[in-house]
Amino acid sequence: MKNLNKTDIGLIGLAVMGENLALNMADKGWNVSVYNRTVPGVEEGVVERFVNGRAKGKSIEGYADIAEFVASIATPRKIMMMVRAGSAVDELIEQLFPYLSEGDILIDGGNSNYEDTNRRVALSEKKGLRFVGAGVSGGEEGALNGASIMPGGSASAWPVVKPILQSIAAKAADGTPCCRWIGPAGSGHFVKMIHNGIEYGDMQLIAEAYWVMKNLLGVDNERMAEIFSDWNEGKLRSYLIEITADILRHKDKSGGYLIDKILDAAGQKGTGKWSVVSAMELGMPLGLIATAVFERSLSAQKGLREKASKQFVCRHSQAVYNESEMVKDIYSALYASKLVSYAQGFAVLQRASDAFAWNLDLPSIARIWRGGCIIRSIFLNDIATAFEAEDKPEHLLLAPYFKNEIQQVLPGWKHLVAQSMKEELPVPAFSSALNYFYSLVSVKLPANMIQAQRDYFGAHTFERTDELRGQFFHENWTGHGGNTKSSTYNV
Repeated sequence: MKNLNKTDIGLIGLAVMGENLALNMADKGWNVSVYNRTVPGVEEGVVERFVNGRAKGKSIEGYADIAEFVASIATPRKIMMMVRAGSAVDELIEQLFPYLSEGDILIDGGNSNYEDTNRRVALSEKKGLRFVGAGVSGGEEGALNGASIMPGGSASAWPVVKPILQSIAAKAADGTPCCRWIGPAGSGHFVKMIHNGIEYGDMQLIAEAYWVMKNLLGVDNERMAEIFSDWNEGKLRSYLIEITADILRHKDKSGGYLIDKILDAAGQKGTGKWSVVSAMELGMPLGLIATAVFERSLSAQKGLREKASKQFVCRHSQAVYNESEMVKDIYSALYASKLVSYAQGFAVLQRASDAFAWNLDLPSIARIWRGGCIIRSIFLNDIATAFEAEDKPEHLLLAPYFKNEIQQVLPGWKHLVAQSMKEELPVPAFSSALNYFYSLVSVKLPANMIQAQRDYFGAHTFERTDELRGQFFHENWTGHGGNTKSSTYNV
């Protein structure tokens, strides 16, 4: 019943992403074996429906038995798993292990936590196998037509999987595949995690731009769509700006604008939270993205907000704003805040690279995000160029190009945040980005007071401005304490 010839790659998991990746592989000339983990009475017949439906006539073979599925793939076997992150991946790996041969390669294309991938790479290599944790971004469209793919793990697997993964990846404007080897262990999934964190930030920033236009300018959906479309022709050109214009124009079956009927309670799957937790563990500020994550959590508390809104009524003034000037300010705030978001994200990537000895190539990462992925933006080329400069900047906003960009839009950014606060209109991500920027460029911050407090109640010590860095002191603040001090603090 099955072809006698072995297939090039196997794929497990025929949900939206898995189906479309399999079709993408087949369209690029690869022979694909597919298998789906079934729950009796719930997901039976998934493989059969796929091979007799969307995959009919294509070089895709379906299997209902995992042993037959593995046996159908040419060695060294390449098996891509597109299943829910977490325990499901571990369970599937354990099911596959008995049927695999030395040198076979498992590819996890889901949104797994990078620490889980660290463990799975080590476990697989211990058994003589290879494991690749590949972040895949682009959603359904990207899976079918070209995604941004971020593979990392067992280095010897890359030459084997490279032809397939680069063939199904999106292509940047210069024709470069949006898929490059990231590094060892869970580095590929770490990069995808930060990508998703930046995505959270971008979406919150765009939502705030929409909200200011709607509430302070009273601009209708069609006009807002025009504004976002115009922005998409310049420095803000990106996938999320593009689809925002489409969303604003979209009408449902009743003829009304769908955006006006969608409940303001946002969901999330966890990668944004992971990026914030990881940044905290690395001691790196990721405030804008943290704000975006927390705002989704607050939006979900719809009932609480409805009650609070009746007790604290926020009122907008009756001021009439100049639309063209206000739109320029919104643009400035959006553009500058996006730069802050990317700068924070890349700073975390650099810290992780140093901490875990991953040797991440930041320009390469910027370039594989230019196509296919959700955060693809025109200024990613500028980010790559900045990190390739001979005098590589310690921080992205200190690169000459981005320093100049921030200086140009700073007045409008400040004015927009101040005006929104005056009008009692929340713009938490714009505000977070602006506060981060001012903290970054402040030679002095009030942290000296924090250190004094810590030393007062906990003898945690402090450094002095009139002594060399690295020397720690404790003060007997009350005159009653002794000279015993706690361990020195971490910065």
